[in-house]
Amino acid sequence: MADVDWVALREAAVTVMARAYAPYSKFPVGAAALVDDGRIVVGCNVENASYGLGLCAECGLVSNLQVTGGGRLVALACVDGDGRPLMPCGRCRQLLWEHGGPGCLIDHADGPLPMSALLPYAFDDTDLGRFAAQQAAAAPTVPAALALKVGTGTVFVHPDVADGRQVWTAYWERSSGTADAEPAGILEEGPTWGSAADAVAWGRIRTPRVIVVDAQGGTSWAGDTPRPAGIEQDWSGA
Repeated sequence: MADVDWVALREAAVTVMARAYAPYSKFPVGAAALVDDGRIVVGCNVENASYGLGLCAECGLVSNLQVTGGGRLVALACVDGDGRPLMPCGRCRQLLWEHGGPGCLIDHADGPLPMSALLPYAFDDTDLGRFAAQQAAAAPTVPAALALKVGTGTVFVHPDVADGRQVWTAYWERSSGTADAEPAGILEEGPTWGSAADAVAWGRIRTPRVIVVDAQGGTSWAGDTPRPAGIEQDWSGA
């Protein structure tokens, strides 16, 4: 990590603070940060007559970071109109975490503090990665042994009861119902789901022919092709 000249950072923050646009709060703020390649980037707060649209100094600083070549923030000093150290607000802490990470140092009257202390349990791209992995794991898949059958047959989705509550289940039938000589029999039985939509999604990755059967025996077409004769209606998605 580069050595931090806190005096130089504070001076740069004070200089840019004088450029702040704060006619409403009368609270100018300046920020200056050291980048991992040694350069210094700065920003000041810019207010707006629509108060919620005001930009913090750190917002301008992060924009300056990207415009001048990107990189990672190593250390930051933020000052008020009197040149005294300021702590970033919650939104800006999230911004600084994104572009500096847990080790980025923030100037404080009692000594620099790492972002890990200012924003514990931060949300970042690792959380998005976990979510994507969970979604991928939860996505319906076709067993390898049945891969060559994809696109054939028909999936029937129907209600069931488990532990006293309604659930949905499905099965994949060999026959497409389009020819008399087609072999019949179940290729695969599905698990149970809390919604018909999840069961339909399971069916659609197996075949374009998906039929939803309701509790009264009525049929709805949930396939990816035009509704065939004999099916009463298109599935509503409910």
